[in-house]
Amino acid sequence: MIGRRRRGREHALQMVFQWDLSKESFKKVRSSFWTLNDSNDSVDVQTKDFADHLTAGTVQHINQIDILLERHAEHWRIPRMSVVDRNIVRIATFELMFESETPKIVVINEALEIARKFSTSDSVQFINGILDSILKELNSLGSKNFE
Repeated sequence: MIGRRRRGREHALQMVFQWDLSKESFKKVRSSFWTLNDSNDSVDVQTKDFADHLTAGTVQHINQIDILLERHAEHWRIPRMSVVDRNIVRIATFELMFESETPKIVVINEALEIARKFSTSDSVQFINGILDSILKELNSLGSKNFE
């Protein structure tokens, strides 16, 4: 059985994907996403809150995240990346930068598992390389808060 936090990350990926393609506000994306998904399956409050937190945080900090992503995605411009891949990396980068509850290695492993489910085997290696590079940079900066 899939855990709440993994499920929350998967829902966040779907919302960030929708936001990325539609360019609608987080509020509008959230509303339409949960309207559709609450009718299809019941999502517990903790999972929903975690998904909303990841999505809102990723959208709020998208400029900082994309600057970091662009710097670490060698020879790749963000618009040329697969929509799924760039949004998996964006959400994980948000967690790496702004969250301390989940160990960093777990954040990366979760991103890789989600990539295995929603993307290609080549994407797993691509995402792992970017996130590993981002984590090394963040670690070199110490415990600096990015907010």
